[in-house]
Amino acid sequence: MPIRIITDSAADMPAPVRKEVTVLPMTISFGDCHFQDGVDLSHRQFYERLIEEDTLPVTSQVSPGQFGDAFKAAVAAGETVVAVTLSKKLSGTWQSACLAAEDYPGKVFVVDSGNATIGEQVLVERALALMDEGMEAEEIARTLDREKGEVRLIALLDTLEYLKRGGRISSTTALVGGLLSVKPVVAVREGEVVVLGKARGSKNGNSLLVEEIEKTAGVDFSRPYRLGYTGLTDALLQKYVHDSQALWQQHTESLPICTVGGAIGTHVGPGAIAVAFFCK
Repeated sequence: MPIRIITDSAADMPAPVRKEVTVLPMTISFGDCHFQDGVDLSHRQFYERLIEEDTLPVTSQVSPGQFGDAFKAAVAAGETVVAVTLSKKLSGTWQSACLAAEDYPGKVFVVDSGNATIGEQVLVERALALMDEGMEAEEIARTLDREKGEVRLIALLDTLEYLKRGGRISSTTALVGGLLSVKPVVAVREGEVVVLGKARGSKNGNSLLVEEIEKTAGVDFSRPYRLGYTGLTDALLQKYVHDSQALWQQHTESLPICTVGGAIGTHVGPGAIAVAFFCK
């Protein structure tokens, strides 16, 4: 039976997506102006508005109705569904998917990625790889639930201000991070954002990012991995790639890079770089 992979726009799937993948857009609102993430608001347009606007945009979860319509279309086409969502601790999107899936027992399987942006994305890519290996939807969902704990998302931010304003971290944590041009390194652990360390300046921040990656069991290059950045330029990310060659050059000729869109960019701001991978 053919399989449909459904995810939300917080996964920041780079275009073009495979035909087996459906991406449901989250809503991004700048005041009274509402946009569908990645549909009528590109990543670049989002950061242009973010820089220009005085107020922080608001993001809204994918609704049960959106998931319901997507599930109905897939099942009607004879497909079984694996839905991979943004961490349930960061959004109500997972709950929306679960509510919609109740109408399709044995046909739709929902997986909480426990992650965000490229951390969620590599799990979607893993689902596609397992599908290509011939796994059925239920087995893919079980495998993702088992392997998602091996995904690491580590990021270097320009500031903690956006996480504070979005209520993702405390004001005290953000205040400490804002002193002395400190660049915080954060991660997603057990579905939530945590601060791993702080460094003065981008150069030291890059070094700290490399150190945090080296603390893991090592990158499993046989499974998906991805680099991402927020804002209008990838200059900082390219510098990081150059400075961290020792981590990659023995394993791959190039690194896949994408932009991080508004669903997550709202909460981290421009000037961030991130790495997502499966641990060995």
